[in-house]
Amino acid sequence: MKNILKNKYYLYMTEFFSGMSVMAVELGASRLLAPYFSSSQIVWTIIIGTIMIAMALGNIWGGRSADMNPNPDKLYARLLVAAVWIAAIPLVGKYIILGISGLLVLTVSNHFLVLAAFIACMVIFVYPLFLLGTVTPSLVKYTVDSLDDSGSTVGTLGAFNTIGSILGTFLPTFVTIPAVGTAITFLIFSGVLLVLSLIYFISKRSGKRICALALILFLLCSVFGHSDSFAFWETDLAYEGESIYNYLQVKETDSRVILSTNVLFGVQSVKMKEDGLTGMYYDYALAAPFLAGVTQKDSVSDVLILGMGTGTFATQCKNYFSGAVNIEGVEIDQKITDLAGTYFDLSEEIPVTTYDGRVYLQAVDKTYDVIMVDAYQDITIPFQMSSVEFFSEVKAHLKPNGVMVVNMNMKSDGEESINAYLSDTIASVFDQVYTADVVNNTNRELFASDNPQMLSLMAEGVAGEKDEELQTMMHTVADALVAYEPGNLILTDDKAPVELLGMRVIDEIIRDEIGYYKNIFREDGITGILQLSFTQ
Repeated sequence: MKNILKNKYYLYMTEFFSGMSVMAVELGASRLLAPYFSSSQIVWTIIIGTIMIAMALGNIWGGRSADMNPNPDKLYARLLVAAVWIAAIPLVGKYIILGISGLLVLTVSNHFLVLAAFIACMVIFVYPLFLLGTVTPSLVKYTVDSLDDSGSTVGTLGAFNTIGSILGTFLPTFVTIPAVGTAITFLIFSGVLLVLSLIYFISKRSGKRICALALILFLLCSVFGHSDSFAFWETDLAYEGESIYNYLQVKETDSRVILSTNVLFGVQSVKMKEDGLTGMYYDYALAAPFLAGVTQKDSVSDVLILGMGTGTFATQCKNYFSGAVNIEGVEIDQKITDLAGTYFDLSEEIPVTTYDGRVYLQAVDKTYDVIMVDAYQDITIPFQMSSVEFFSEVKAHLKPNGVMVVNMNMKSDGEESINAYLSDTIASVFDQVYTADVVNNTNRELFASDNPQMLSLMAEGVAGEKDEELQTMMHTVADALVAYEPGNLILTDDKAPVELLGMRVIDEIIRDEIGYYKNIFREDGITGILQLSFTQ
């Protein structure tokens, strides 16, 4: 034991791997929470804040503990406990999140996202990170031999911690999570801490019971907790997995195929299995070529889709304007594009560029007749694609009579709703803005142009349309079009509080859809909820 602790490089490696594990757990936390609460800046703030709290408390307690009882056994025992706890996160973490969410959804009406994510973070991640926070002050106690070399020793410890943190940042994002998923990533870094502690106790020839117990628990967690299923109650999913950017879920019913990037709230894309027009949001968006006046068979229109997703709009354009449309798509998540071809019948003839939509616009000089913005994902809106600067970039890439169509897929009304902010921002860039609410749906389609004759062009194009089904659909859209009266709620690159606005949407969903169950809970408690479940 004395020999291994006298070897300062072993202590430096302890600092290295503990720093690596902290960052890996932080990134794993974001992937564990994102399918339930989104990956917004709010959730990231909660994760980082919670981890900083845990580390600060660990630093304080670890320093005092090392001064009072400088026994290395205690440090490496804490690492064993942290390793087992982290290994257990894939096994029990999802149940904890859903349990907390289920309790809060019945008891709170505001700030659900913040409260649920914060409490889940506190319960799941504070304790193991508190234990890891004790590492640095404890190691300082064991490595500093005298005041003469204390500065260089502490500096070396800090360097090893920082280098480990750098690797712990890059490895999960670019290697382990894409390759083996979030659950296995937790197990990998838990295993590193476990091995580090076992080496210490084996070298000392002590701690056999705690080592054996830790190893058994780790193996049990590895066997039963390696599943990457976040929607574990779903038994008939066509696909469930992860990409670098998203949790991904594909579900099929008798009538539709659904893509979701969130377990609890929102649907990213829906494809109806029946042929023809279905009255979905992407059918409403087919009005954009008519509004741009480019639907005649002797004209060729250029269409760009930012946020290609599963390609439902692109597919309908190809079906109903066959031979008259050049379609390009931009989608940041390559895995979504792959799923679009596998489950949503996206044609291989439609080119899709894997890129951020705004950056793509800045990189190309081409102009388009129609640009569709469909990058608003579930309850998450990328702020860089919601600002005046972004919509100005879109406008610069439209032809003189070009039309931008925006799919606003969140149920959000009111004077300061997310839809109001987006609409006001767009109206500050374009002269003509019309909206159409999709019937029996939460989507709203917004059409924007600088051409004051856009409605006349649509009427002329619809009148000459030979496809009766498409003509009828366009009459439905025309009847739903309402000129937007702009306000002054403007989003900019400097100020776009889309996360807070999205949180309001969640609160609205809870109030509207869970109100019935809340009343039962208030009157009869959890017993009433259980009785209702058994009778249904």
